[in-house]
Amino acid sequence: MRKKTRASGWRALASKNCAITGEAPVASGVEVGSGAFIKRATLEDAAESRTPLNAASQAPSCGWMAQGSVQSGFVVFPAGPADAEALARVHVAAWRQTYPGLLPEAYLARMSEAAHARRFARRLLQPGPDDVTLAAADRWGLVGYAEAGPSRRGVPGEAEVQTLYLLRPAQGRGLGRQLLAETARALAAHGARSLVISVLRDNLRARAFYEHLGGQAEPARLEPGPGGARLYEVAYWWPDIRDVAG
Repeated sequence: MRKKTRASGWRALASKNCAITGEAPVASGVEVGSGAFIKRATLEDAAESRTPLNAASQAPSCGWMAQGSVQSGFVVFPAGPADAEALARVHVAAWRQTYPGLLPEAYLARMSEAAHARRFARRLLQPGPDDVTLAAADRWGLVGYAEAGPSRRGVPGEAEVQTLYLLRPAQGRGLGRQLLAETARALAAHGARSLVISVLRDNLRARAFYEHLGGQAEPARLEPGPGGARLYEVAYWWPDIRDVAG
């Protein structure tokens, strides 16, 4: 059980800015939906400027508030370089929760938060023009994230969610669907028309999630995986990204 601590950093920003004033920082680049407040922000502006949502976010920003309040819900926001260490902690913990029996145990055991923090920092300091990195947090800290951008297979108009992870305690509460929808919405604002995401063939829980959301499964393919393993992956495809964005 996590210890309740006084909010600081982006948590103070989320609770104070969002719940009290209803104002999202100008740099957030996120469309704010219904919940704690209603405000149309800058997804359209981001599409016009071709500026990534997390560009210039040296400090975390406030985004879309779910469940009506900081006390009971989550905030989804574009991650900045200051979030690199928290993203790395979530990444390593989520992999160790998700992949026992699917990935080599030795690889999971030696995963380094410091190494992944450096990777996140590099990507967030120099994102591509259509890259999107969204983080999800509750009042105690980050609980998930998604990274996305143009499809790696180079299909025109196709975007790809490269990673989407939630810590186990945050699952089953609608946050995964919300995080995917917000990511798809941001990608659509950058001109994407379709969406693809790949998962391990044997990750049945993730496959059921994407099938429930209408993803069309493609034939399994053998891909190089972490730790030197070769693993089967299944891609899920949505021909119209608006079906995911809602």
